[in-house]
Amino acid sequence: MLATILQVALGGAIGAAARYLASVGTMRLMGPGFPWGTLVVNVAGSFLMGVLVVILAHRDDTRLAPFLMTGVLGGFTTFSAFSLDAMAIFERGQAALAGFYVGASVLLSLGAIVLAMYLVRGFYQ
Repeated sequence: MLATILQVALGGAIGAAARYLASVGTMRLMGPGFPWGTLVVNVAGSFLMGVLVVILAHRDDTRLAPFLMTGVLGGFTTFSAFSLDAMAIFERGQAALAGFYVGASVLLSLGAIVLAMYLVRGFYQ
């Protein structure tokens, strides 16, 4: 268990550093005004999650999953985990439930950040 936690922690540090570099690089390339860095990181993370889940399943080898999927990609973007969850529900033949999950995740997450910002800003006024 400790070895797995260390794998996740190391992967998370690598992923977080990669996210920072990708975000800074994207902003320098595309400019400010739109969260291009976040968009690029989320799409790239989702793509990499798809690559890893297929390769690891094909090899029937999940030993690197905590390091690569939870650690590196989790530190890089949690959107990759969201995308994997949505795709897993969809592939189980539950398209409506997958759509609900996607819609609820986006709307509730946006609602949560609006509420949090409203509440916390009240403390600073």
